[in-house]
Amino acid sequence: MSAEFEFVPYPFQSRSYDASLPALAQGRDPVRRPVVVVGGGPVGYCTALGLANHGVPVVVLEADDSVCFGSRAICISRRSLEIVERLGALPGFLQEGLPWTGGRSFYRDQEVLHFLMPQDANQKLPPMVNLAQYSIEQFLLNACEARSDLIEIRWQNKLVGVDSRDDGAQLQVSTPKGDYAMDADWVVAADGGRSFLREALGLKLQGTSYEGRYVIVDIQMESSRPTERLAYFDPDCNRGSTVLVHKQPNNVWRIDYQLQDGEDPDAAILPENVMPRVRSLLAMMGETAPWNPIWTGIYKANALTLPNYRHQRVLFAGDAAHLVPIFGVRGANSGIDDADNLAWKLAHVVKGLAGEGLVDSYSAERVAAAHENLSYGTKSTEFMAPPSFAFELMRKAVLSLAIQHPELASLINPRQTSAITYGQSPLNAAQDDNALFAAGPVTGAPLAECPVQWIKPGTPGVQAGYITDAAQPRFTVLAFAPHGTVMQALQGVASGLHAKGVAAQVLPVQMAALQEHGDLETLVDADCKLAALYGAMPGAVYVLRPDGHVLGRWQGGRHEADDLAASIHTAIGHALA
Repeated sequence: MSAEFEFVPYPFQSRSYDASLPALAQGRDPVRRPVVVVGGGPVGYCTALGLANHGVPVVVLEADDSVCFGSRAICISRRSLEIVERLGALPGFLQEGLPWTGGRSFYRDQEVLHFLMPQDANQKLPPMVNLAQYSIEQFLLNACEARSDLIEIRWQNKLVGVDSRDDGAQLQVSTPKGDYAMDADWVVAADGGRSFLREALGLKLQGTSYEGRYVIVDIQMESSRPTERLAYFDPDCNRGSTVLVHKQPNNVWRIDYQLQDGEDPDAAILPENVMPRVRSLLAMMGETAPWNPIWTGIYKANALTLPNYRHQRVLFAGDAAHLVPIFGVRGANSGIDDADNLAWKLAHVVKGLAGEGLVDSYSAERVAAAHENLSYGTKSTEFMAPPSFAFELMRKAVLSLAIQHPELASLINPRQTSAITYGQSPLNAAQDDNALFAAGPVTGAPLAECPVQWIKPGTPGVQAGYITDAAQPRFTVLAFAPHGTVMQALQGVASGLHAKGVAAQVLPVQMAALQEHGDLETLVDADCKLAALYGAMPGAVYVLRPDGHVLGRWQGGRHEADDLAASIHTAIGHALA
């Protein structure tokens, strides 16, 4: 191969970590750990950070000596960014990541779709940022290292055995410095698509694996082209196939292209076969700058999930629990959502504040979420990489007609990942007023974003902020213009929970008629924009779970103060039962 195409390294310097070996007693870690997370990566680190936010110590076993290498997840959604912010790792994501709001699709040489994701003046964060997984992991790792009081990361610690029991698990760990055993009350399996824990426990993913394969090529090239998702159907550079292109930070470009039927996958990723296709694609795009390859790989689409994410005291998350097609960027994002859902529930169970049924609700909610993600992912896969002649014929018809009939263009776009609503969650308040709200996030939904102002004790003046800032590692009661007796009753609920060790806070929302709430942290909604968005009349109450999803909502003026407080106390108590 000519020097023009010499491979260059990623513009990222990873740190290498020595093997970790704890102080042992007769070949065993003498301390029984409340939680052991198997596998770093985005899901493992997010789980550890979430547990630390609730004061739970955690050990992370990472088999490698650094963050990941190669081209993996690259698109992080707004919902994931909200979660990452709560975990204390957001600045790096926004400083390095490339935000984007939409994309374009082409059929041969004609544009057939220009889609835009939801983005308006209410939003604090972009709908999507492109950021390579090695950077994602590094920023999360940095946050973990800043929480070394509660998070211990053991590098080059490979799990080689597990004895799962109803009251915990015994783990066998191998390191270059020696092997050892350790005991854990709970184990989180975040060890990826080839999960050792899943295999060792004899668990099988269920669903569909598609035969079509895609080649991944990362290249380095300077270009002023804007950041957006590009999809090329049946292009001149790869007839009968599909090509996806994403711009990443530091002049890295991710190219995915579909192999033709009958192509040998092993031969397809040889440089002499990859580089001519990339050269042809760039020429078609009008990119003339010099470029060099960085990395090549191959994958196929899977739409698979475990039927249950709990096995005794082992809890599965991320790719260990489900494998989602890349179309719609649901892989890493669904895993981060898993971690966010799991961490607060597991923390409450570990601290003795909730029964084990709470971690069962993790499985119920996230299995349902996986099926929703798989449904959209499957539809996208069948369009992007048709599994049969009939699907291929349908795709050709849609693409051909979309040029003259723009109303068909929506069929081309793989729906991008979006926040999941747990509409059938066993935790949802059964006796709330959800049906009486004309607007706002329904019970089970995450918060809808809106700018607000904050009054914080000890801080002069009114501070600018957003309603998602209210999502903290606690139960939060948003009380819209509450009367004094309602405020007193809600404060009584929070005090009762605090007495039991459950974190809770009442956040009054001042509407047009400003009210004084003493030394309480308060939200200000002087123009009633938030109230309108949330369908909240004076006296309305939203109760948020620690992951920012709505546990229940009650409309103002329908309840006596004590009855409203009792309903909220019952809803939170039910969630922790």
